[in-house]
Amino acid sequence: MQSVFTGPVYVVRDNIDTDQIISAQYLNLVPTIQEEYKKLGSYALAGLPDSLYPTRYVKEGQMESNYPIVIGGRNFGCGSSREHAPIALGAAKCRIVLAESFARIFFRNCVATGELYPCECADRLCDVLKTGDVVTVDLDKATVTVKETGKVYSFKALGDVRPVVDAGGLFNYARKTGMMPAST
Repeated sequence: MQSVFTGPVYVVRDNIDTDQIISAQYLNLVPTIQEEYKKLGSYALAGLPDSLYPTRYVKEGQMESNYPIVIGGRNFGCGSSREHAPIALGAAKCRIVLAESFARIFFRNCVATGELYPCECADRLCDVLKTGDVVTVDLDKATVTVKETGKVYSFKALGDVRPVVDAGGLFNYARKTGMMPAST
C-alpha cells in the first residue's frame, strides 16, 4: 500500500459540515454505480461558499480535483452522518484529510468506506498553509513536510485504522483477514 503522498493542498477552516462536503441534492447518486460515483466526485466540497473559497475544489466541468490532500481546522465533517461525504472526496481523488479534529461519524465513515485517510494534526495547518501549497504526507512516519519551507509537522498515527483504510474499507478488510468469506 502507498504510504507517502505528495501534492498540492486544498485548505478549509473550522466546522466544515457534510452539507458543504456533498450537498443533499446529490445524495440520490449511488456510489456503487461507477458513473454515479464519478459524479459524486465532481460535487465534492461544492457546498462551500464562493465568498470564502473562490478557488473550487473540483473545477467546473471536471470530475476530479487537483488537490489530493485537504487541510481542515476543527470539527471537520460535522453535521449529518452521510457516508456520501468521504465517498465524494474519495471519488474526487482526495486521499488524505489532515484536520485539527474530526466529527466522530465522519471519521468512522472514512474508515468504513476506505475512501481516505483521516489524520488528526496537533498543529493548525489551516493557519500555516494556503490552497496550492505542496506537501508530502508520510503515513508511516506520521509527518507532513511542506515543500517550500521544509518544515515538518506531525499528526496522530492512524494505528488500527490504517489497515482498514489500506484494504479499502471495513468489508474488504473483513474479507482480507478472514473475518467474513470472500465474495464470489
